[in-house]
Amino acid sequence: MDMTTLLNPKAVRFIASATSKKRLFQTLGDAAHSVYGLDTDAVVSALQERETLGPTGVGHGVAVPHARLNDIDRVAGVFFRLDKPLDYGSVDKAPVDLVFALFAPRDAGVEHLKALAFISRTLRNPRICEKLRANDDAAKIHAILTSGEASKAA
Repeated sequence: MDMTTLLNPKAVRFIASATSKKRLFQTLGDAAHSVYGLDTDAVVSALQERETLGPTGVGHGVAVPHARLNDIDRVAGVFFRLDKPLDYGSVDKAPVDLVFALFAPRDAGVEHLKALAFISRTLRNPRICEKLRANDDAAKIHAILTSGEASKAA
């Protein structure tokens, strides 16, 4: 698994404000549309549907919302660093400021699960998260996520 194949540099954003989880999902859908050509409404609906199964806020300020979609041919992601942490309903009740949304084809199976595990391991590394939180430049954030250290963490 390689972060550069999962994450287009244009899919990395610094978001000044997200007022709610619903608004965050809309902004993720907009980004997925502009970068990968995905249907915004389908993305938002799929993220909300997945969230009803259980929180995708995994703790320590990190969320990994994910969805399977019909109109995508490979696993792809969108990463947001939020300026103001958002009450997300995470398992540890901490607000979220690092969001890695993952989108996969409906029939991706193991590929989707491997990508989720890879992202989770990467974002459990406190040094990587510290570097991500110290930057508001999308290019620098992408560089951190695709660095050798991130690959070793995963």
